[in-house]
Amino acid sequence: SAYVTGFKYAIKQGYDLILEMDADFSHNPHDIPRLIEAAQKYDLVIGSRYSNGVNIVNWPIKRLLISYFASKYVRIITGMPVKDPTGGFKCFKRQTLEAIDLDQIHSNGYSFQVEMNYRAWCKGFRIKEVPIIFTERMNGVSKMSKAIVWEAAWMIWYLRALRLFGRL
Repeated sequence: SAYVTGFKYAIKQGYDLILEMDADFSHNPHDIPRLIEAAQKYDLVIGSRYSNGVNIVNWPIKRLLISYFASKYVRIITGMPVKDPTGGFKCFKRQTLEAIDLDQIHSNGYSFQVEMNYRAWCKGFRIKEVPIIFTERMNGVSKMSKAIVWEAAWMIWYLRALRLFGRL
């Protein structure tokens, strides 16, 4: 809900580009200009951990494998050609967010990232992945839990069904 609230605020303020990133410096602020540059030609730009191999520093192997195979799972089920669908470092054009009915977002956790990408892709928006290096946070803890993993696993099927029945 915090993402949706922030997106609605940015739309209301008339911002042309809306960026989303982790505030714990696992997303490097120095990468922002590259996302903004790519947004001159694309509607959604994703700072991608997987578009150029695996670019993650200091993650436990178990977490890396869950993330990597979750990304593959999403691509197989949805058909969406995004290598890092769960990543949260993004630059949206305002028009992209305006076209997505933010009141109809069903997801929390990592599936929120997938749902936003999927809705943009289903609407025909141009998506670009820009390689980044993701570094494990220095402070705080991961929000990863079994509940979040299960929600993400079934949400992919729910989104796919919505699209198949013309409701997405």
